[in-house]
Amino acid sequence: MEKQNKNDNAANRKSYVGYIYNLGEKVEKSNILDQLNPEWKRLHNEGYIHIHDLDAYGLTYNCLTFDILNAFPYSQFEGYTNEQKIVCVFDFVKELLAKVGNEQSGGMSFANFDGDFAEIFTNLGVNYTEYQEVFKASILSLILWANNMHTRMGQTSYYVTLCIGLGTSDFARFITNSILDCFYNSGNLVYKPNIVFKVAAGINRYKEDKNYDLFCKALDCTSKKMIPTYLLCDCNVDKNCDPKKLSIMGCRTRVVDDLFGKQGAIGRSNIDNISINLPRLALETMVDGKSSLYEKLENFRKKFVQVANITKDILLDRYEKTCNADINLFPINLKYKLMCEDISKRGLKEAFKHGTLSIGFIGLSEAIEILTGEKYWSSEENYCIAINFVKFMKDYVDTLKNQYKLNFSLLATSGEYISGRFADIDSELFNNKVSKKGFYTNSFHVEVDSGLPAYKKIEYEGKFHNYTNGGCITYVELREAPLSNVEGLMELVEIAIKSDVHYLGFNFPKDICNECGATGTFDECPECGSKDITRIRRVSGYLEVQKYFASGKMNESKMRKAN
Repeated sequence: MEKQNKNDNAANRKSYVGYIYNLGEKVEKSNILDQLNPEWKRLHNEGYIHIHDLDAYGLTYNCLTFDILNAFPYSQFEGYTNEQKIVCVFDFVKELLAKVGNEQSGGMSFANFDGDFAEIFTNLGVNYTEYQEVFKASILSLILWANNMHTRMGQTSYYVTLCIGLGTSDFARFITNSILDCFYNSGNLVYKPNIVFKVAAGINRYKEDKNYDLFCKALDCTSKKMIPTYLLCDCNVDKNCDPKKLSIMGCRTRVVDDLFGKQGAIGRSNIDNISINLPRLALETMVDGKSSLYEKLENFRKKFVQVANITKDILLDRYEKTCNADINLFPINLKYKLMCEDISKRGLKEAFKHGTLSIGFIGLSEAIEILTGEKYWSSEENYCIAINFVKFMKDYVDTLKNQYKLNFSLLATSGEYISGRFADIDSELFNNKVSKKGFYTNSFHVEVDSGLPAYKKIEYEGKFHNYTNGGCITYVELREAPLSNVEGLMELVEIAIKSDVHYLGFNFPKDICNECGATGTFDECPECGSKDITRIRRVSGYLEVQKYFASGKMNESKMRKAN
């Protein structure tokens, strides 16, 4: 049996620098909590809420989609040969990711990696037709860098997302083809970066669309490696936005609407986010002894508003402190102007006001089960209760947006660490089987052992995407790798679009024998008999080696059943 590493973050790997960082991080988090309002500290410590990236409080933002075309340093590559330009531009991308990754606490994304870099290389006078092998080698190098480097804070890989699929020029199509080819052929232990294929009618969704062949190729790659994931630009919440302005940051973050006129994600951030423990509120509602379901639900909503009001205050405090942070903490953003406002001229607040402040939630499924005694997908009545509660949360967040004139959003939290943290705390306080299983279900997801058919899981979850405007994902769990089953995956993509799903992923168990390289689903290699197995699973929107999962996600992964 493989030994589990005790990580709070599945992307962490042990190192001396990481060890020292972790010691300092714990002290800094404790110091920050001590400086906060005592009630805020209590809610965090007692597991009502979780203040994410606490060590970054007031120092930096969460995630960013780079405005890479805004101030690309073309002069930096003057005098180079074309081969040198290709290699050095991709080296520049790695350097940019490494440096910005240490200026912020979350994910980094390119909204249109294919089209943007086709434009960049064209402006540099590079014709891809003469240097295809150099391009492919450089793209493969970037993929391997994103997969293998755990140097952020001495221990963590960089949360990198490459969005592709909309570039229709021959050059952009070549880049998309090359990314998919390189990732497909890069080996079974290469599972990063997160590659997101953007699906849009008129560009790649239908057979008559120019990039339909690339869509098929992406699905074929997914059938082997679970990547790309799919940003569905024709879904209800995204269909009125220019697809090229859409992006995924980190494992699901969505930044689209803006009170200050910058529609779409490019150059914009999620500034901060806090997640609320819905099962805790439901458990307390039951303790209150309310008799009827109506009374329970009313009390549940009141408890949410009470906690959310305090959560809002913390978000506002953190936002103001981040806006007043030392601008010299952002040297790479200052130099390359990756944000939608030039912070060197307009200051941090002018850039950050375009960002989002997210109230997240976890464990909707468990909360509804606690209140009603049944799963939310078990009946139409329970499903309506779940939908109406998420809509209630979204309406509350919209009230904050209108009151404070800031981009408050509702985030369907991924909950890698808190899925276990919240459940562990609650199982100590309440004698309830829902908490004692060792994890809470991500956001609004149908529980992982539901056994529902894939299409039904998609249909159930799709409606929630209409309300979780801060980001969300739906994924389906397949029994095994659907190798080359492009048609089957495409059918599920279509069902997802019609069900209002914004972001879609496909999961399947992927076990790799470390002795002979065989892949499949097994505890003992069927080819050589070895029990030295690496297991790749999707943890919370991104892929990782299972033994590095936090405890909650490890418990969840053991209960997963195919859809």
